[in-house]
Amino acid sequence: MAATEEQTLIITEIFYSIQGEGSFAGEPCAFVRLTGCHLRCLWCDSEYSFFGGEKISLADILDRLRKFPTKNVEITGGEPLLQKNVYSLMNLLNDNGYKIMLETSGARSIEQVPAFVHIVMDLKAPGSGEVEKNIYSNLNYLKPSDDLKVVIRDEADFHWTEKLVKDKNIHAKLMRPPIVQPSFGEMEPAKLAELVKQSALPFRLGLQLHKYIYSPELTGV
Repeated sequence: MAATEEQTLIITEIFYSIQGEGSFAGEPCAFVRLTGCHLRCLWCDSEYSFFGGEKISLADILDRLRKFPTKNVEITGGEPLLQKNVYSLMNLLNDNGYKIMLETSGARSIEQVPAFVHIVMDLKAPGSGEVEKNIYSNLNYLKPSDDLKVVIRDEADFHWTEKLVKDKNIHAKLMRPPIVQPSFGEMEPAKLAELVKQSALPFRLGLQLHKYIYSPELTGV
């Protein structure tokens, strides 16, 4: 979808921080958090983005991003693919030389996401309470360079993820191993690290770096 300056998105926040997750963890990054989500994961840490927000034109979003000293931008939520104009934002950012990351739940189709976007698909394990919302055909649209991430609440979630990766042959399709990330405050990182070490399949242990750098209660970081 071609971008026009008049198109708008409902935005919860636009901020500059350190990327905390995925293949670009540790890099400075600007974030555009879209409002709205159709999931209610039990471990969700962005419930404040479910409602409210501010209607902002694509031109104004770009102007705000230009104030940050980075060309890395993550589009996140909520679930950003609920708003149709998000595709126009992706195209506008690409036209202006940004490296674009998209954090999406895997519960909306990613078929139309442009190839220049780095997708981080946050598929839901049973411990989320939303496993039935997964669209598994999305796995067919992941590029080798994309990331698959699963938040792990307990050992059962990890073994569910192992079975999924094995059954779908995901580890052979992606350039980097799938990410398993402990649910903050619920799954001990050391315990998940041991499960990763013992698994016959390749995984990456992911930690939400921003929650260790800053207070986990803060927004806009």
